[in-house]
Amino acid sequence: MNYTREEVETYVEEEDVKFIRLAFTDVFGKSKNVSIMPSELKRAFDEGIAIDSSAIAGFGGEVHSDLLLHPDPATLAPLPWRPDHGRVVRMFCSVTRPDGTVIDADTRSLLIEAQNRAQAKGFTFSFGSEIEFYLFLRDQNGQPTLIPYDRAGYMDIAPDDKGENVRREICLTLEQMGITPEASHHEEGPGQNEIDFHYAQPLEAADNAVTFRNVVSTLAASSGLFASFNPKPLEDESGNGMHLNFSVTGQNDTGQNDRDVMRPAIAGVLSHITEMTLFLNPDEASYRRFGSRKAPRYVSWSEENRSQLIRIPAATGAYRRAELRSPDPLCNPYLAFTLLIDACLDGIDRNLVLPDAANVNLYTASSDVTSKFRALPLTLEMAKQEAIKSRFVSEYLPASVFRAYTK
Repeated sequence: MNYTREEVETYVEEEDVKFIRLAFTDVFGKSKNVSIMPSELKRAFDEGIAIDSSAIAGFGGEVHSDLLLHPDPATLAPLPWRPDHGRVVRMFCSVTRPDGTVIDADTRSLLIEAQNRAQAKGFTFSFGSEIEFYLFLRDQNGQPTLIPYDRAGYMDIAPDDKGENVRREICLTLEQMGITPEASHHEEGPGQNEIDFHYAQPLEAADNAVTFRNVVSTLAASSGLFASFNPKPLEDESGNGMHLNFSVTGQNDTGQNDRDVMRPAIAGVLSHITEMTLFLNPDEASYRRFGSRKAPRYVSWSEENRSQLIRIPAATGAYRRAELRSPDPLCNPYLAFTLLIDACLDGIDRNLVLPDAANVNLYTASSDVTSKFRALPLTLEMAKQEAIKSRFVSEYLPASVFRAYTK
């Protein structure tokens, strides 16, 4: 909605706001927040609100644990599940040291820097996420189980699809927060669902993904259910993916977007994908998902083919894009988009040539065929080793972030 500070202050006063949540994520993308009263809003904007960061993953230890949250007024959004009287709103924040410098582990700020690097070179990026999740029942004590909410299949409808009303509430809630989903449907697994998002600029798209996970978890709980973003919660069923659609346009000397840079950009992603996988797939369960049920195993691309790592959907004009199919919903979207931007820029800078398309079904292809392709890491440990030896990752991610993922 792109509010200014003055508009936020007016909104808080006129809309009976009683609590303001200052939101941020730890280095792994897990949501955190501190609530303040409206009387503290001026101090938040002028000086920042102090937090003890000693127990926040990636933010350091007890020695220098005093940090400050600085709200971004453009990200103001109401929390529709809270009361209309005595409203609660949320703003995303940057995280700084007392001297005003942004901390290395503030991954949202890392994405802002990557977005600025792209703009300085004349390139504009857009991202759209397709995020999958399971809905499971809770037991009599309210604890999560692995019993699916329904037994419906891909794009089934009610009454088989019991998640229909939950998805409806999620989409309507997001709309009230200024986020308009593009589509929603039941996925392949029992109790599995998917909601897709329109293209947005990188920072907005990452904020939307973080918001989405919070909304899904909150509304599932209010329905007596548990929402799981685990990449492979059920061993014999489809895993949860977070397919990332991306596009990049470049300007010529007159400012017109007529440079076709998608091919070298995709080549850049393929070149660096194994090094980045740790940050796109940060859990051991991520690697049990690869290689079956629409989840890729090999470093490849093709038109429309869903057995590939990167798929070029059948779309033209403003909808022309590439779809990266390996990331899962446990990734930190700020880090994922940062690395994708820089991988694309590297491909463009070096004018990398896109390899031939793999127009085969890699799920059923023989070993003679698959042996010609590089494979994604087989385990979390292998992904860590790929990242550790990567010059690309060490160039674009601070040491504190790198250590948090590789230790």
